[in-house]
Amino acid sequence: MTSNRCDFLTGAASMAGAAMTPSHSHEHGHSHDHEHQAVPSDPALRVKALESLLVEKGLVDRSTLDTLIDAYETKIGPRNGARVVARAWTDLAYKQRLLADADVAIGELGYGGMQGEHMVVLENTPKVHNLVVCTLCSCYPWPVLGLPPVWYKSAPYRSRAVIDPRGILREFGLQLPDDAEVRVWDSTAEIRYLVLPERPAGTEHLTEDELATLVTRDSMIGVTNVSFPAKAATK
Repeated sequence: MTSNRCDFLTGAASMAGAAMTPSHSHEHGHSHDHEHQAVPSDPALRVKALESLLVEKGLVDRSTLDTLIDAYETKIGPRNGARVVARAWTDLAYKQRLLADADVAIGELGYGGMQGEHMVVLENTPKVHNLVVCTLCSCYPWPVLGLPPVWYKSAPYRSRAVIDPRGILREFGLQLPDDAEVRVWDSTAEIRYLVLPERPAGTEHLTEDELATLVTRDSMIGVTNVSFPAKAATK
């Protein structure tokens, strides 16, 4: 049972009014040398039980669920956001439309829908760095970034991104200049944000498709910048 399935089913349960019982981990004080059948982890068992319950109640169709999860795992994800960023880097008119009306501009590339309504794109510059967080839960632009990573939903990130954003960025390996302003944006169910990272130097010769391969999920959340290897830049 994958974490993506767990995320999706948890969301389905919330919408259906279901509740999950908090788990309690138990550690064994001994090891087993003999072979035995692997038992799924406690979260995996709970997800399987939740899925079975939702299907039994008629709240979820198993085949539809599989289709939706496959879509978010293989078709909807950071690669979509990377295409949006790469297009903005190479097409000034598109970039202007993206910053003015993100929903329409993103829709031009065929992306949108559930969890991607009311998008706002935030442009990073040498003097301004944008960081996205959801302080209440895990609101996140699924159509362009896929399912949110575990750390994005964690309490430490949700609190420290507001209290100590530079500290969070340093933990992700990003050290900003002292004169750069850090702006923290709180994503909600009404508004979801996508960061337009700075285009790295030395990429002038790259095509849009090549640029898209450089763009990472984390750079579109704002915890990192997009980098381009120095060796590649000199070729």
